[in-house]
Amino acid sequence: MDVYLETERLVLRRFTAGDVESLVELDSDPEVMRFLTGQPTPREEIEQKVLPEILARYETHPGLGTFAVHEKATGRFLGWFGLLPTATAGTVDVGYRLNREAWSRGYATEGTRALVAKAFTELGTERVVADTMAVNTKSRRVMVKSGLRFVRVFHEHFDDPLPGTEHGEVEYAIDRSTWEAGRLR
Repeated sequence: MDVYLETERLVLRRFTAGDVESLVELDSDPEVMRFLTGQPTPREEIEQKVLPEILARYETHPGLGTFAVHEKATGRFLGWFGLLPTATAGTVDVGYRLNREAWSRGYATEGTRALVAKAFTELGTERVVADTMAVNTKSRRVMVKSGLRFVRVFHEHFDDPLPGTEHGEVEYAIDRSTWEAGRLR
């Protein structure tokens, strides 16, 4: 197992070509996909697009990517966390997708905090951003608990908008100096 990061309760590792079933199961839950696409991701798309892109990113952006997350105590697959490049130099995007069994257990905050710390301490990042639908209050709460601060509401055009899209998307962020100042307390 190619471990990327460990926390008290989680192990994040690189995905492999053998992880198709885990991703299909995760993306098959309508509640998991509610604020993303609103529908399951077809197996063919995971096999031919999603997973190959995840695997390719490890080579094109060393140190960044989407990482499978497992519960340390049981080894159970919980979903993924991502630390992804953006169009802005020195800025990365943090995100996650967890199965329902992992919800409301603090895993999203634990993993996000660990990725933010890694971004600033090991990867030389200057700013970490995250976004979600404005109506996704649970993810917004994770962002705040992870130290990110509200930046703005913005609107994007979608050909097939999800319920709540009319309220926009929200961006949260934290920069290195703010994060470092918070660590000194």
